[in-house]
Amino acid sequence: MEAKQLTVRPFITAALGKRMLAGAVIGLVVIAFFVIAAGKGNPAWGDYWRVKPLLLTPLLGIVTGACYDATEPLRRLQGWLGKLFFVLSFAGYFIGLWLALVLRLAGTLWN
Repeated sequence: MEAKQLTVRPFITAALGKRMLAGAVIGLVVIAFFVIAAGKGNPAWGDYWRVKPLLLTPLLGIVTGACYDATEPLRRLQGWLGKLFFVLSFAGYFIGLWLALVLRLAGTLWN
């Protein structure tokens, strides 16, 4: 039986930055689509109702990108377990992005 060395993975990596940036960009593009498609919006929402979604959704995209990066060791497992964690990580990323959209559009587009 072969013994494997366990190494500590640094938290701050180049991949973390790329995944966080990707999460922010995807979040910004998706929320911009909704905000632009809404047009002027309801006057009851106020003049600056677009600021909250356009700032906070990319921020939550950064968080979901960091969570996706944190699951990297699980996705590297060999066999079906690694593939399962890959699918779960990918699904978790999009569920987090969807929750960010719902939270930021609550009270405006989604009542």
